Amino acid sequence: MKKNSRILLPYMILVIIVMVGLGIVLGQLTKGYIVSLFEERMENESSIILAYLEEYAKNEEIDETDLEAFSRDVEMGLIFFNEKDELIINTTQALGSISEEQSLVEAHAEGRLNQTNEGKWEGHIFYYPIPVDIDGLSGTLVIVSPVDSILNISKNIWLLIGIMLVFLLVTVLVIGNNIFEKYIKPIRSASDAASELAKGNYRARTYDGYFGDAGELSNSINVLARNLQTMSMEQGMQEQRLEAVINNMGSGLILIDEKGYIHLVNRAFLDSFGGNSKDYVGSLYYDAIKHEAIHEAVQDIFMLEETVRETFVLPINIERRHLEVTGAPIFTASRKWKGVVLVFHDITEMKHLEEMRKDFVANVSHELKTPITSIRGFSETLLDGAMKDEALLQQFLHIILKESGRLQSLINDLLELSKLEKSNFQLNVTEFNLQDLLKDIVPIVQHAADQKQIELDMSIDGETVVEGDAPRLKQVFVNLMLNAVNYTAEGGKVNVSLSEERENVIILVRDTGIGIPQEEIPRIFERFYRVDRARSRNSGGTGLGLAIVKHIIEAHRGKVEVESEIGKGTTFKVILHKSFTQS
Repeated sequence: MKKNSRILLPYMILVIIVMVGLGIVLGQLTKGYIVSLFEERMENESSIILAYLEEYAKNEEIDETDLEAFSRDVEMGLIFFNEKDELIINTTQALGSISEEQSLVEAHAEGRLNQTNEGKWEGHIFYYPIPVDIDGLSGTLVIVSPVDSILNISKNIWLLIGIMLVFLLVTVLVIGNNIFEKYIKPIRSASDAASELAKGNYRARTYDGYFGDAGELSNSINVLARNLQTMSMEQGMQEQRLEAVINNMGSGLILIDEKGYIHLVNRAFLDSFGGNSKDYVGSLYYDAIKHEAIHEAVQDIFMLEETVRETFVLPINIERRHLEVTGAPIFTASRKWKGVVLVFHDITEMKHLEEMRKDFVANVSHELKTPITSIRGFSETLLDGAMKDEALLQQFLHIILKESGRLQSLINDLLELSKLEKSNFQLNVTEFNLQDLLKDIVPIVQHAADQKQIELDMSIDGETVVEGDAPRLKQVFVNLMLNAVNYTAEGGKVNVSLSEERENVIILVRDTGIGIPQEEIPRIFERFYRVDRARSRNSGGTGLGLAIVKHIIEAHRGKVEVESEIGKGTTFKVILHKSFTQS
C-alpha cells in the first residue's frame, strides 16, 4: 500500500494543483465579469439616479426618507459628498446587508473621491463614484451595491471544484490502484525477486497469480529462481563433497595456477607442513613453501609439462618425515595451461618398515651366524680327531650344547614374537591374583640374583584381582626382572613394587644397574636392539625380550614406560587395567 501511495501521490498533487488553479482562474474571471456587469449596470442606471436626485435637488430640503425608500427599491445605497468633501446623503442604512458597516462604507466611499471614475470591489460591497453637477448640487455621488450574490456564486464555484476534486481524487485512486495491481505491482514484484536473485538469494519468489504479460513475467522469474536454487543446491552439494574428499585425503594436496599462486591446500598438507590455509592461499608457491625439493618439482613440471615424482625428507622439530611428491600439469580441453597440482604421500611408515625389515634380516642373520658358526667349527674340530681326546670332547660338546640352546631360544623368541604380531592373535583372559603371579616368579629370578649377590626386594603385599592372560603376563615380568638382574652389577639391588589405583594396577621394576642413555630409550623395544651388545650376549639374551614385553602389554591395552639414568639404574613402569574386555 505504501508503494501504491508513493506512485499515486504525484498524480493526486497534480490534480489538486490543477483544480485549485482552475478555481482561482474561474473566481477571477467571475469577479471580473461581475464587475464589468456592475459597471455597465451603473452606467445605465446612473442617468435614472441622477434624474431622481435632480428632482429632489429642486426642493430646498432633501427628504432622506424618500431617498432611503428609493435605495431599497433599487437595492443600492447612495452616498453623496459635496465639493468640500462633506457627507451630505447616506442611504446605506436602508440596506439591511450593509447597515451594520456604515462607518466602514462611508470611509471606503470617501476614498472614491480621489480615485478615477471606475468601480471597485471592496469586501462584499461594490463602490461606483459618479461626479454630480446639478443646479444647486455639486460633488460626488458614490453608488454602493452589495455583491453577496457574487460571493455566493464564488462559493458555489469552489464547492463545485471541491466536489470535482474529491471525485477526481477517488477516480485517480481507483484507476491508479487498478493499474498498480495489474501492471506496476507485478513488475515491482518481479524486480524485487530479480534483485534478490542477483544477490544470491535463490529462495526468492514473486506472486504467481497475475494474468497476461505480467503473469508470464512472474512465472518466468519463478521458474528461473527454482532452476537457480536447484543448481545452487547441487553445486553446493558437489562443493561439499569435493571439499570433504579433498580434506579427508590421506595425502597432502596443493593447487598452483599458471602464474605460480597457490589456490588450494587441504588438511593433510597443513598437518604435514604446519600453518593454516591463509598462510598459503593467494601466495606465490616459492614464498609460502620453503623446501627447495618442492620448488624444483614445480619448475620441472612447468618446463617439461609432464608428471614428475620426487622424494624428499621433511624435518619437523626433531622428527624426519619422508614424503613423495607427485606433480602433474593441468590443461583445459583446448590444451590451455591452467596450473599444477601436487600430491604429497607420507612414506615415513613405509621407510620405517623397510628399515625394520633390513635390520631384522641383518640382525637375525647375525644372531644365527654366531651359534651356527660355533657349532660348525667345534663339530669340524671333533671330526678332525679332537673327539679322541676325552677332555677336549667333553668341553666341545658342552659348548655345542650351549650354542644350540642359544639357537633354540632365539628361534623360540622369533616364533613367539611372530605369533604376537598376527592379526588373529587372542589372549586367554581369566581372573587371577597378581601378587600370587609375581610371587611365583621370585624363585626363578632369585637364583640368578643370588649368583651375582644382588638383593631382590619384592614389595607386593595384598591381593589384587585382575583380568588378563596370566601366562603371558608372567612372561612379561620374568623378562623385566631377569633383565634388571642381568644389567645390574654384583652387590646391586632390584626392587619390584605394586600399587593400586581405582581402575589400574601399576608394577614398578627398579634396578641399580648401568642405566640407558636418554637417546636410546625410544629404541629399546625394537627387535634385536641392545644398549650394551657385549653384556647382552654374555647374559644369554636374544634381543627380543623387550619387543615381546611391549606386544603383550599392548595386547592387554596397557602401557609400559621407562625411566633411566646412566650409572644409577633403570625403572620399568607397567600399567594394567584391572578389568579387560576381549575385543
